[in-house]
Amino acid sequence: MKITRFEDLKAWQRSRELFKMVHEVLSRAPFCKNLILKNQMMRASLSIMSNISEGFDRGGDKEFIQFLYISKGSCSELKSQLFAARDTGYLEQVEFQAIFDLAEETSRILQGLISAMKKNSNKGRKFFSAN
Repeated sequence: MKITRFEDLKAWQRSRELFKMVHEVLSRAPFCKNLILKNQMMRASLSIMSNISEGFDRGGDKEFIQFLYISKGSCSELKSQLFAARDTGYLEQVEFQAIFDLAEETSRILQGLISAMKKNSNKGRKFFSAN
């Protein structure tokens, strides 16, 4: 299947779910005590989906891959922040694990997409088929 919209990418779909899950948890009372951590977690989770969409519309494989790496890095940033939130008592273990697992899955999907893009011998997004 030829991908023509970033919304069709499984990586973007999972990152959207991840953002919604993070947003829901951050909207609760404990995070009002630590606005810095709340802001960083919101920005990291939003960065994942934003960089996928921005990279997709840049036009070339190399640029898209670079934005996918940035998204993957934001997944790692979010995972680190999840530990901070759990360690300071803002997240229960069950919530931590659910978000962490989705971040891990998103990161794996991103790595698969990066690998597929690197193997693609054609140049330019218009030739790319995935998912």
